[in-house]
Amino acid sequence: MTQRSTVLLAALTVGALGLSTPAHAGAAKSTYPVVFAHGMAGFDDILGYDYWGDDYGTFVGDACDEFAEVYCNEDISSTQKSFVAQVQPFQSSEVRGLDLANDVESFMATAGASYVNLVGHSQGGIDIRKAARVLRERKGYTVVKVSVSVSSPHRGSPVAKYILDLGPGVTSVIAALAEYYGDVVYQSGNDAFAAAKQLVYNDYSASDGKTTGMKAFNTTYPVSTTYAARHASAITAQNGLSVNPALYLLSEFLFDIDGDGYCVDDCENDGAAGKGDGVKNETDDDGLVGINSQQMGYRLKYSESALGFDSMTTDANLGNVTNLNAPTSAQMTSSSSVINQDHMDVIGVGPDTFDEPEFYATIIDYIALHD
Repeated sequence: MTQRSTVLLAALTVGALGLSTPAHAGAAKSTYPVVFAHGMAGFDDILGYDYWGDDYGTFVGDACDEFAEVYCNEDISSTQKSFVAQVQPFQSSEVRGLDLANDVESFMATAGASYVNLVGHSQGGIDIRKAARVLRERKGYTVVKVSVSVSSPHRGSPVAKYILDLGPGVTSVIAALAEYYGDVVYQSGNDAFAAAKQLVYNDYSASDGKTTGMKAFNTTYPVSTTYAARHASAITAQNGLSVNPALYLLSEFLFDIDGDGYCVDDCENDGAAGKGDGVKNETDDDGLVGINSQQMGYRLKYSESALGFDSMTTDANLGNVTNLNAPTSAQMTSSSSVINQDHMDVIGVGPDTFDEPEFYATIIDYIALHD
């Protein structure tokens, strides 16, 4: 019997037994481990859903590396190394970024790696810039190869300022809700007030003796090849009833983010740099963050394929945002390559038709091309 016949017979036998042959991963394996960093209010889950999971709780970075493993991401290599960091759910990115750097060093030791790649969602995409600088200063070389943010408010979010403007009791309510959903989420060391102040563009409390906000943070932790060899960002926006119900109610009854106008500073004093174009009910935000706040480094273009593996590429038309406090008008207002997802569904919160494992597999594939 020829070798080819033997392989064919083995495949037919596996099929007859009701088993399946190993899936062919669509994503290339990254040279160095990928560490996922969660956003505000997250830990191992958020709102009862697994953070960085699909609709069934499978971690998007879980490689199918065990015999007959079912709950794993078949779109990544079986030898892909991925880790999930866990930092304070409610804190400034100064604190969270330092925690993240400590986690990353532990993961690097476990994997025996000298370099790493970072993927952060929401505030996690801000934390990774702090962590990248800390790692550079500790190690004496650029540890982070590729840094990718997803739905991150690099230039602030109007929702953060709206919460702060409601008064001091609001942050206590946030803390109470977090504790209600689980003591694991809201333990000692959390500070909902500091977390909200982080995501306002300008320093929210100029008289408290401490400079906070994204404008100052962007200056201290810039998009620089000194700290990460490559920076990129996935931008999300969605509109209408398809948005997560909580985000839909927020926009319908409180306010709708007008997030695709151009202005360098916070011209409307709404907590985010930029301004609206006067049309609120359109696809210019993901329910929490406007598109004019999200681009860091290169903008990523996600292309879905009905027949094959999806792809993630660089949108060359919009260039590289290296100064987060002064992107161009096009980088703030263009809807090019905006991913049709809201702020929560992109990490698997709520059942939908979005394929989270394949989406993050394309990010890993993109990282593999550049690390």
